[in-house]
Amino acid sequence: MWRNRVHLGDCLTVLSAMPADYVDLIVTSPPYADARKHTYGGIAPDRYVEWFTKRAIEMLRVLKPSGSFVLNIKERCADGERHTYVLDLILALKREVGFRWVEEYIWHKTTAAPGKWKYRFRDSWERILHFSKSRDLKMRQDAVKVPIGEWTQARLKNMSANDRTRRESATRSKVGRRIANWEGKRLVYPSNVLRKSPVAHNTGHSAAFPEWLPEFFIKLFTDEGDVVLDPFLGSGTTYRVAKQLGRVPIGIEINPEYVQNTLTMGFPL
Repeated sequence: MWRNRVHLGDCLTVLSAMPADYVDLIVTSPPYADARKHTYGGIAPDRYVEWFTKRAIEMLRVLKPSGSFVLNIKERCADGERHTYVLDLILALKREVGFRWVEEYIWHKTTAAPGKWKYRFRDSWERILHFSKSRDLKMRQDAVKVPIGEWTQARLKNMSANDRTRRESATRSKVGRRIANWEGKRLVYPSNVLRKSPVAHNTGHSAAFPEWLPEFFIKLFTDEGDVVLDPFLGSGTTYRVAKQLGRVPIGIEINPEYVQNTLTMGFPL
């Protein structure tokens, strides 16, 4: 009934009918406050936390104890300043809903659109928040290793053998690292700053996910055969990527037009 399907409706209603401890990963980007008014009606910043928290309670319930919840969101500006609804939401998810706030990733948009406003420059980063249901969460770090880069060879070439093996810093601050650990490595663990393009190849939606985003977190927090849920499915990118990676996708989308678009891609209702 639930697996490999796109469900039409408000995720609050759909999630409330879903079994508890059912989903391995929730990865999503909900409508931002006052955004997509013509599509989703727009949620006022002052109402956003209350609106989202109701749905987050159900997300926590359907998530397995070993599961993760990945939320891509960004504050909007109102009256010349950043609104605090995202900060308030983080606190509410932790203190009121019961999620554990594990990590915050910064998505650095390497091809952000140029622009300048009276009090700000162009917006080139977004938050990606990682929450979990318990301390014992599934995490496959080796699955998302990245190429180390050629800079290491140039740096090592100019170092003495002593500099390569020392653990003390040059300033004697007692904080240092063994540079030789980089030798011979082709892949390393990424940082929590993800430098990626926001370009999405999915048309027909005003805020489509770039495919790399769900792919990174699906690989990081799930195994093949695990259940991946996007409760704000939109263009269907999370669903499609999860299926390509051998996971079991579930999508929820309130807009019939977007659900119809997913049907044309072969996603069943």
